[in-house]
This record gives sequence, C-alpha cells and structure tokens, in this order.
Amino acid sequence: MNEAVRHALAQGGIIDITTTGRRTGLPRRIEIVLHAIDGRLYISGMPRADRKRSWLANLEADPRLVVHLKRGIVADLPAVARAIIDETERRGILRAVARAWGRTDLEAMVAYSPLVEVTIEGDGPA
Repeated sequence: MNEAVRHALAQGGIIDITTTGRRTGLPRRIEIVLHAIDGRLYISGMPRADRKRSWLANLEADPRLVVHLKRGIVADLPAVARAIIDETERRGILRAVARAWGRTDLEAMVAYSPLVEVTIEGDGPA
C-alpha cells in the first residue's frame, strides 16, 4: 500500500463503501464516516433503535466491501468487515467515536449504534 493511501486511512473521515445487497446481490454504495482509532479502522453510525441499517445487514450477510477513498486521494480498497457486538469492546471504541463527534450519549451509542471494524485486504493499491 502506498504511503498516501496509508495516510488517508489513518486520518479517517468521509468515504464511500460498496456492499453487496443481501437480497439482490447487487452493489450498494453509500457515503459514511471512517474512524481511525488506535491503528484500526471502524465504521459506525448514529444510534437508532427502530431498525438495522441496510449497509450493516448487507455486511452481516457478506462481510466483503470496497472502501472508496475520495477526499484528497482517490482509491478503491477491497476490505472485510467484522461486526462488533461485544459490549465491552463496543464501549471502548464508541467512547472515541463519541468524543470525535462531540456526543454525550455513549450509553445509547453502545446500545444502538452500528459498529464494524474494517480490515483492508492484502496491501491495497501499490
């Protein structure tokens, strides 16, 4: 992976992801925020108790995705996601996300926010 891509990932920020639709098998692309925390990459979202996000359900059905960097550097990176369901692990990560977003509702985030760890496959683009 080249240094510019490494640097962009380490900064986190607004990206797009493409998942595979769990019902249709078609690619589904959305804009979302990538968080770089302690050398790892995460995607989360605002707490919502009424229904699961489509992107999260898609990743639970097929954890492969493409991370599309689009701010400053453009790159399409194959990746795999791991849903984080352990409450202690969620709390530690979401504490950092809450701080970054200026939120004070950590308990609601732990209970209702989607959260996945993203691992870029291979070395990404050279």
